[in-house]
Amino acid sequence: MGMILAASHRVLELACRKAYLRYRLQADQLEKVQRKKLKQFLKENYSQNLSYEDFAKKFPLTRYADWKDKIEQSRQSGKNHLAASKVIRFQPTSGSSEALKFIPYTQNFLNELDEAIGLWLTSLYRQHPQLKNSTHYWSVSWLPESQRQLLENSNLNDDSALLNVTKRFLSKVTQAVPVEIAMAETADDAMFATVTYLVADKNLGMISVWSPTFALQLLDMVQEHQEEISAVLRSGQWQRKGLNFLQAPKSCEQSYKLNLMDFSNPKCWKKLWSKLSLISSWDTASAQQWALQLQQRIADVAFEGKGLWATEGVVTIPFADKFPLSYQSHFYEFLLQDTVQAIPAWRLKKGDIVSPVITTGSGLTRYVIDDELEVIDFYHDVPCFRFLGRKMTVDLVGEKLDHSAAIKVLAEFKQDDYLPISILGIENCTQKKPHYVMLSEGDQAKVPSVQALDQLLKQNFHYELARDLGQLDEPEIKHVADAWDYYKTLAMKNGMIEGNIKPEPLKKMKTKII
Repeated sequence: MGMILAASHRVLELACRKAYLRYRLQADQLEKVQRKKLKQFLKENYSQNLSYEDFAKKFPLTRYADWKDKIEQSRQSGKNHLAASKVIRFQPTSGSSEALKFIPYTQNFLNELDEAIGLWLTSLYRQHPQLKNSTHYWSVSWLPESQRQLLENSNLNDDSALLNVTKRFLSKVTQAVPVEIAMAETADDAMFATVTYLVADKNLGMISVWSPTFALQLLDMVQEHQEEISAVLRSGQWQRKGLNFLQAPKSCEQSYKLNLMDFSNPKCWKKLWSKLSLISSWDTASAQQWALQLQQRIADVAFEGKGLWATEGVVTIPFADKFPLSYQSHFYEFLLQDTVQAIPAWRLKKGDIVSPVITTGSGLTRYVIDDELEVIDFYHDVPCFRFLGRKMTVDLVGEKLDHSAAIKVLAEFKQDDYLPISILGIENCTQKKPHYVMLSEGDQAKVPSVQALDQLLKQNFHYELARDLGQLDEPEIKHVADAWDYYKTLAMKNGMIEGNIKPEPLKKMKTKII
């Protein structure tokens, strides 16, 4: 197995090297590369030859709602109504207003993603050469039964599915956990199977997830189910009927190591996984505090933040200790803060606060991603960014509450032993009108009054007006032992995909019932 593993990594690195070299060699030709990408896109999909300036005049800015009907037509007919190239699959993603969105993935689009992935993987191999002799965990998310029916069991939310065919095959050889765990009967079974495979793998070298809270859950589950995991590893048999469709891993050696673990010591994980050298997850904005917790839980392991990836496309990637634009992937524009004007990537300057606008091989044209970024540096001509957070509002009845307002409210109530984590906009409730719920954990005695919460929210004019008009009901405070677990469970009940869920200071929910 060791020789096969090393050989697979060697071939995978070679397959990624071209993207790495292309990115470095053309980093001082940003405008040239970007204009060429736009020209190619317009020729293939619109049979037009326009300059960027004419393109920006002719095509409006768009969001998912502008493409939803065409995407649904494509799903029903099997023909691509967005672009000239054939749709390979529809990738699901959890939306802010829709429970589940579908993004068409064409071969052209996958090739664009491949440019970013090739750069990232090559960079990882060079920074952490020990990864060439280890297995990797790329997050796989459990799918509820309702979503499996929508997806026709064909589009598992598997990060390795972003790779092209060759790289995907090679990644499967190096993958620590089989993607089939997504089809477990319950989320708990899927998580248990995941950690059992991880514990069984003595060659585990990298854990790559999106949300750090997901990784923290994995660690918690290892600790909480230590005896059950150990029993499975000794016998090679599941003790849960919902996992009988999977072959159980077996390793007496890893079972023995697990039984000796002192979970109070952050160094204990290295005794279980001696090759573990890197953890990758979101580490900015609302994910920052959870990323810090993750780093504290596992000692002597390098940590790397994620770039800005959306299901609709990639914007930034970790490279050269920065997060530069993935300029070899799509065509990029940026909305300057508080304007409706978009400028191309080559006109950005340091200090600009912007939201990305992407035109991709999937057919999405001038598609706005509602995230805020700040230009903080340049890699040659390529702008490098800091992720600031979601540029979004929750608008139940016209109040337009935004993230910055929610962050201020949460900060006002936060104490050393009391943590409010999110404000949830509840759209549907049989007993009440639309209203907001603050979710918190910690010392029960520190829970603020509903009146105090309401007064802080009323600092936002439109919220106050909606309350005065009787359109919004009085807010609530939901205080629980584990606020993140409650948040995740509620989000899944609202149709979101587990691996895509991250704690946000403000989130719209259809219902508050879990």
